Amino acid sequence: MVLVAQIFGALYGLLAVVFGAFGAHALKKILSEEQLKSFETGVKYQMYHAILLLVIGFNFNMDVPFQQYMVYCFVIGTLLFSFSIYALVISSAKGKKLRFLGPITPVGGLLLVCGWALLLFSFVRNLI
Repeated sequence: MVLVAQIFGALYGLLAVVFGAFGAHALKKILSEEQLKSFETGVKYQMYHAILLLVIGFNFNMDVPFQQYMVYCFVIGTLLFSFSIYALVISSAKGKKLRFLGPITPVGGLLLVCGWALLLFSFVRNLI
């Protein structure tokens, strides 16, 4: 599971840089200001969680189940949250908004919140 956190952290970081550059250059010409901000939100959250996955991957042994669940929450949550934003923004810019993706974004956000709650729990569990 440590390797999963490290691999996805590196992959999400790499893709965040690629998507950020793509948004800043190629998409800037076809997206509205609001769409570009939404796209940038997806990139920011993806990069934040890429870094977090790397930190977790290098600092946790994943020897207890809740740490593994935390990684799953961050990996799946980032995928659902950021990538659904990218798809919604790009499809909207092309005039064919994929509305079915709308509910997926908050599910991804909820998984990210759960991951952060599990991270908090990992720090305070010995105090309780």
